[in-house]
Amino acid sequence: MNFFSRYKRLLIIILFIAFVGGTAYLLYFFFFRSATVPTTIDISETATATTNRLPLAEPGSNINPAGNENENLPSGPDNVTTSPSLIINQNPNIDKLAVGGITNTSRLVTGPTSGQTINSQTGKIQYYNPADGKFYAVDQNGQTNLLTNKVFYNVDQITWDKKGAKAVLEYPDGSKIVYDFINKTQATLPKHWEDFNFSSSGDQLVIKSLGMDQDNRYLAIANSDGSGGKIIEYIGTNDKSVYPSWSPNNQIVAMYTEGLDYDRQTVYFLGLNNENFKSTVIPGRGFQQQWSPDGNRLLYSVYYSENQMKPMLWVVDAAGGQIGDNRQMLNVQTWASKCTFSGDTELYCAVPTSLEYGAGFLPSLSNQTPDQIYKINTKTGTKQLIAIPENDVTINSLFVSPDGTTLYFTNTNNGSINKIQLR
Repeated sequence: MNFFSRYKRLLIIILFIAFVGGTAYLLYFFFFRSATVPTTIDISETATATTNRLPLAEPGSNINPAGNENENLPSGPDNVTTSPSLIINQNPNIDKLAVGGITNTSRLVTGPTSGQTINSQTGKIQYYNPADGKFYAVDQNGQTNLLTNKVFYNVDQITWDKKGAKAVLEYPDGSKIVYDFINKTQATLPKHWEDFNFSSSGDQLVIKSLGMDQDNRYLAIANSDGSGGKIIEYIGTNDKSVYPSWSPNNQIVAMYTEGLDYDRQTVYFLGLNNENFKSTVIPGRGFQQQWSPDGNRLLYSVYYSENQMKPMLWVVDAAGGQIGDNRQMLNVQTWASKCTFSGDTELYCAVPTSLEYGAGFLPSLSNQTPDQIYKINTKTGTKQLIAIPENDVTINSLFVSPDGTTLYFTNTNNGSINKIQLR
């Protein structure tokens, strides 16, 4: 009896194992086996359908990275090379022009880049490549060229003149130089000079001269090579409230803000010759500003409690006896630094799709928020959504080509340079 029971138990175990194995095989055969059957895939077709980001390759083109050393660049005029990062979307469902919907976005330079500006003469975007310490220019077709063979390692901050011909370069150790990209010359500037801004001609600088002693702190001007310094105004301990900003009409060289209460400030305008300009009152804090091309109006952004501490755009007259007149809220929540003028009354601005409470005093809150691009008339206050970049992107700065056909923008998170076509 014990013998039979022992073998009966063994038989049951064997049958159970066979049942489990058979069940597993049937499950595999009917439900999983088909998923492993190999299929033939057209790579180019898949890339078009899923990413829409195929680079265009012209027959016989000579492609080199923008960061290559000079000896690896083609030896033609201006060391011209086609950027390998030029990516153009060819999805027919995406608008080729900025007409208000999802808009074709072409990448001209893959980041990182910094210190971007537009050359008003050539229409090219100029930028610094921190990987190789060189300055480049790129046109709307992705063609890049070196601005100079000179290498500038570890540049921390760059301030261009209005034409893109000169730049103040600042380094982490406090050293500062001004470099002339036309004449290929440079001059060393004092370490205690800060917050540079060029005159409209590029021949002069307005600066804050901040000596260690607060009695030796001034707003000053100098020639662009650092010579011929002249004191404009004593600023003492108020340096954080002084904004060097040379107006295009050469009337104003800086602004100074003074708090009235929690939500209001007075803006004073400083000229070259102790002029007694009118002041204007602005609501809010976090003052950012830029001049209209004719110097007659000032675009600025501030945040305040009634707007949940989010930045709001305003414009105001800022020339001569009209200073403070026609102040107008544009009802657009973004920063002045994310806007660019196209003519004297039209703006293009990158506007976040949403902003958290307090984004005005902590802009990094919006670093992962996609932007949309609006066109704004500063005279009438009308605004229009013109483009939604095809891929979610947070925009750092905008530039319009001199002929008004192309809008360039830089990506906050990777430093890439991109474009969309306006017309």
